[in-house]
This record gives sequence, C-alpha cells and structure tokens, in this order.
Amino acid sequence: MKIAIAQTNPIIGDFDYNFRKIKHFSEKAADLSCDLVVFSELVVSGYPPQDFLEKRDFVEANHSCLNRLLSTIRGIGVLCGFVDKNPADRGKPLYNSAVLFEDGNILHKVDKRLLPTYDVFDERRYFEPGRESTPYTYKGCRIGLTVCEDGWNDEDIFKNRIYPIDPVSMIIHEGADIVINIAASPFHVGHSEFRKYMFGSMARKHGVPFIFVNQVGGNDSLLFDGLSLAFDKAGKIAARASDFEEDLVVFDTEAPEQGDVHSISSSDTESVLKALAMGTRDYAAKCGFSKAVVGLSGGIDSAVTACIAAMALGKENLSVVFMPSRYTSKENHEDTKNLAENMGITLEHIPIDGMYQEFLKYLSPDFRESELGITEQNIQARIRGSILMGLSNRQGSIVLSTGNKSELAVGYCTLYGDMSGGLSVISDVPKTMVYELAHFINRKNVYIPQRIIDKAPSAELKPGQTDQDDLPPYDILDQILKGYIEDLKGVDELVGMGFDRDLVKDVISKIHRSEYKRHQAAPGLKVTSKAFGYGRRYPLAQRYTPT
Repeated sequence: MKIAIAQTNPIIGDFDYNFRKIKHFSEKAADLSCDLVVFSELVVSGYPPQDFLEKRDFVEANHSCLNRLLSTIRGIGVLCGFVDKNPADRGKPLYNSAVLFEDGNILHKVDKRLLPTYDVFDERRYFEPGRESTPYTYKGCRIGLTVCEDGWNDEDIFKNRIYPIDPVSMIIHEGADIVINIAASPFHVGHSEFRKYMFGSMARKHGVPFIFVNQVGGNDSLLFDGLSLAFDKAGKIAARASDFEEDLVVFDTEAPEQGDVHSISSSDTESVLKALAMGTRDYAAKCGFSKAVVGLSGGIDSAVTACIAAMALGKENLSVVFMPSRYTSKENHEDTKNLAENMGITLEHIPIDGMYQEFLKYLSPDFRESELGITEQNIQARIRGSILMGLSNRQGSIVLSTGNKSELAVGYCTLYGDMSGGLSVISDVPKTMVYELAHFINRKNVYIPQRIIDKAPSAELKPGQTDQDDLPPYDILDQILKGYIEDLKGVDELVGMGFDRDLVKDVISKIHRSEYKRHQAAPGLKVTSKAFGYGRRYPLAQRYTPT
C-alpha cells in the first residue's frame, strides 16, 4: 500500500482553514497515486484545543468540518484525528479519536486510550479513555491505529511505566501488520532523537512497519517539529518529513526502500533556531500580527531575538528601537547601530534620560546619583517597556521581549519593564545557549557584531554594572538551573555534582521568590524539557525552603 504522510500546521478552531489544508494535502496525495493519506492527532480542531473542548459549539463545528471532508474528498482513503462525543451516560463527554474514511464512508474509528496528564498535557480533564481497538484491513494491510501517547508505553523502553496497558503490543497481538501512530508530539531538545529510537525499536521488536505522523507548527508556547517518520519492519527509517515546516512524504509498504527522506536540522542549535523562528511566526500570525518591534540594548539577548524575528517575519516587518540612558556605554551605541545595519533594518533612536529625570522628580525626591538603588533601575526598565508598548500601539505590531531563561529563573528582570511584551521569544533558552545561537546565526554572514558576543553581559542601569555583580557565571548558573528545574534534582544531588551548597540554596531561593514575576510574564516558546509556564505549576504564596 502506498501511504502519504501529511504533516500539516493546523490553526486551533479555524475549521475552514483546517478543512482546506486537509483537502489540499489529500488531493496532492491522490495525484501521487497514494492509497491512503494520514494526518496528525486532532488535525480537524488543531491541538491542543484546551477548554474550547468544554464549548458545545466548538465540538459541533469540529464534527461539521469532518462531515464536509467526508462529502468532499474522493478517490483516496483519509486517516485523521478529530474530537468525538462519548455516547455513554458516564465518564468524560469526549474522545480524542482517529477516523479512517473513504469516498464518504467511515470505515474505522479508534479512541485514544492513554491520556497524559504530565508536563504540558492535561487530557484527562476533557477526554474519556478509549476502549479496546482491533486492526482494520484496508487495501490488504491490517492497520493497527494508535493515537500519540498510545505508542509511548513499551515495556522494553519505559522501565517505570505509568499506564497499565500497552496498546501497541495489544494491537500487534490482534494481528496488525502495520502500526500507524497519529500524534501531536511537542518539540524540545533531544525529543526527536528519542522518538526515532523508540519507534525504530518497536518496529524492529514487533517485525512490522511503523508510521509516526506528527503535527508541525507553533500553538502558543508549544512548538511541534513535525519530523514525521516511517520505519520498515527492521526498524530502519524508510521515509522522513522535514522538521519545522509542512511536508508530504510517501511510504510504500511494497517498496520501503523507495520512500521519501527529506533533510532535517543537523544540530540541536539549528533545531532550536528553527523552532524559535517557526514559533514566533506562528504566534504572531495566529494572533493576527504581521509586524513586530524589538528593543535593542547592545546586548546579546536582544540581538539574537531581533535576528529570530527577522527570520520569522521578514526584516521589512520588524522595527528595532534603541533607548539609551546616561549609563549606556559608547560601545553599545556603536554595536546597536552596526547590528541594525548588518540586518538591513532602520534603527529608531529614543533616548530615555529626560523621561527618567522627570520620573525621579516625583518618585524619588531623595535620589542621589551615587546611590542608585533597585527603584531607580526599575524606573529605567519600565520607561523602556512603556515606549515599546507605545510603538506597538502606534504600529499595530507585537512587542517581542528579550529575556532569557537564566534571567527569568532567578528574577533578574523587571515586571512591566523588560518583561513587557506579547511574546517572550527566548524565555526558555538558557544564557549559554543564547551564545550558541548567536554563533550559529553568524555562521555564514556576520549579523551580530562580535563585540556583542564577547562583552560582559550588563543591564546598564547603573555605572559599571555587569550581570555577574548579582549572579554567578552563567555556565555555572545554567547547570544548576537545568539540574533543579528540568532534571528535578535536590540540593544534595546538586552539591554532589560539585556545586557549592550555599550557592545552590541561594539560586533555588531566587527561583521560588520569582514565581510571581513569571506568573505575569508574556508567554514563551518551549524548547527545553521543562519550561516556565503551563507545564510547570508552583504556588506563588508558599514558604518551602529546600535544605
């Protein structure tokens, strides 16, 4: 059987758009003489629809879209994900379902059985677990159909399984000779390699081809890399879609060696850069923005953010503004000008010193130049935030805030100041990774001046200030942050890794004290295994002190 893997970027709740996208890829697959075209999990509604699932009209619109597809598409089998109703008078009212139809007839349907509730997932909030499913014979193949998490419970891969059943093993036992997994599996660094290992191992173990069809695109903080795959029965990649873009590839069960294998990122750094550009582009477009504004400081974070924004939206749709004060160095004046020239973007110059002095007249009557405190520093940051929001209102553009994960973790940022914005592009990117992105951006052409990369990081809110006045070196800080936030290590474990106990406790204390700031931050794009935001939930009012 000739199977088309359709990797699409749905828009949550835009059923006309999703209908056209599914129809277009189905017709394209039919033109390639494919027998079956396979789409991703909940492609009809877009994933994740979250509390829209509690709206009856949303669920009905999803059904109407499926019915339109049934009445429109001819000459090819279509397998896609949608939201179905639970007809029973008990349990959750909905199923996360996959349906196979052809020429207006529904041939087969399964409901997702394993419903994740960890990290960013909360599917038990909405869905009832599916019942047993059996293979369905289509075009001579006994298809074992699974939905995303149903494929993530193999006993040889997951030693501490969180579910009591393995739908894949069960459907193989029922006689499936090919397994298809439709998914919306989000990106984070290293995740695609694990998926490749997992599905390849299961194909080899069970001796049947496996097809994994993943959503692509950005939906709020979640980034879906696509990278859909087909494996032959020996576990070798037989077809592969591109990463971070829509694609269609063909896998033939009769000639697996002839499948389409498209190019993908060659490094984690390239993957993260592509993910952030895609996420910025999709967040802006799906929220109705075509233009963005970025405040440039002369530092590496704003430089990298501006380059990502130009990749995502085009330099013609990006405004950059420099807002110097009396504490801004000559080097930052020069570096910001050179960065804008290298990018081919006009730099708007708005000095803040006059506004700053006016603020101090009223807010800090006992102000002394030699005694710059946090109040005076925050006033400068908030003036800049107000300017950026004013430009956003004037231009109809989205403000992209520029803080990185290391700063956000320990609260080295100002509410309503540098945290202002509609999207925080690099808020899940540790500072050390920001440098890696800068070098990668400059790999062919120098956009970011070398001095921006080389200079000591500084907020420049008082004379001679550097980040390391208040923080440990970033290479040390980022290791502690990863250990505590992503790997869930405790104080003793981090000390066992060689870090000073007092430093570890101080960093952890800063993380918890800053929870209220992050609760008010702009949404960020998730690229690590544990990002701040929806997938990490801690109380704001608490007194827990790790020892």
